[in-house]
Amino acid sequence: MPDAIMSAQEDIMSPSEESLLDPHQARSFGDALSLWFGRSARDLPWRGQRDGYRALVSEAMLQQTQVDRVKEPFERFMARFPDVVSLANGSEEEVLALWQGLGYYRRARLLHAAAQAIRDQHGGVVPQDAATLLSLPGVGRYTAGAIASIVFGERAPIVDGNVARVFARFTARPGKPGDRDFDARCWELASSVASHVSKPGIVNEAIMELGATVCRKHDPDCDHCPVRQGCLGHASGEPDRFPEVRTRAPRTTIHHHVLVCLRRSDSEDGVEVLLVQRPEKGLWARMWQPPSIESGKEMAPDMLTSGFGLSHQPVGIHRFEHRTTHRDIMFHVNRPEAPGETAFSEDDLLRGLGSPSHRWQQVERLDELGLSNPHRRIIDVAISKQSDER
Repeated sequence: MPDAIMSAQEDIMSPSEESLLDPHQARSFGDALSLWFGRSARDLPWRGQRDGYRALVSEAMLQQTQVDRVKEPFERFMARFPDVVSLANGSEEEVLALWQGLGYYRRARLLHAAAQAIRDQHGGVVPQDAATLLSLPGVGRYTAGAIASIVFGERAPIVDGNVARVFARFTARPGKPGDRDFDARCWELASSVASHVSKPGIVNEAIMELGATVCRKHDPDCDHCPVRQGCLGHASGEPDRFPEVRTRAPRTTIHHHVLVCLRRSDSEDGVEVLLVQRPEKGLWARMWQPPSIESGKEMAPDMLTSGFGLSHQPVGIHRFEHRTTHRDIMFHVNRPEAPGETAFSEDDLLRGLGSPSHRWQQVERLDELGLSNPHRRIIDVAISKQSDER
């Protein structure tokens, strides 16, 4: 470890649960992290050019999503919507299409709404202070603090999962993320650090980086930690005991029975797929998918026949499991009938599903619509199966 970081680390006195509430200790903690971050920070696309809009987009994408999954979608999104006004003026459908691969599509809608609020209420300029940022749709205390401190230098605290883990281990304080006392303590420590360091934005980002790359959830790399000398978790010899693991709610399983209807398009060798729009609320709200029936258990073929309004039993071609935050979804992929048999009735099918909004979409233009990853996979499987049978 470089001498400058070692020197800053030595200024962190004897470990104590209250150490980060002391101004001198908080500054020493921040100095060690700032020096380390300057040498060890990852090269990420949103770090090259600092501005409020890029920070707003990256923070929205990074919520509950690993950094490596965000890099390419971020650059694609910025190429299409290079500034907040272009995003505000874009259609929700295009925003959702560009969000494909990230999941949690409600974030995309809230980001779109935030951009529209910035256009309409703030002259197209991203607010610089945390208090005003908090008034934007989808912007919570963490996101507001991250943008205000990292981009604009405000002494605003931030606490996300990585920051909470660093503080929990540094102070060896018992508790679980999500518990009121634990969360309040983390925000208290974050406020103390942000109030006493010279560059709060750099220190805030450094704490997040430390939690993501060194003070990891599993197998923390204490040997390369710039603040280990003051860390009570490290001193205990069992840093991964902190924080305590939250008790997770039981997972539920639901079954999605999907019917993939394909037809030739007017373009040469083109294929179209029938899509319906999901309801206004709930999982994948207002996104597009092949017709489907959802149930708590697997449905028998004759039930699918009547449910889809078909004259023949659908043909099962694939099944797979998809895991979301709170549930397991078993997808059962079907097509209306074997090749060469009587075509299905589109009217009967849509009537059986409650007459949702629908469209035939060229497969080569699916990227123009908001489809979830599993539904895109379903269409790809059906097309592949059809090609194999020709």
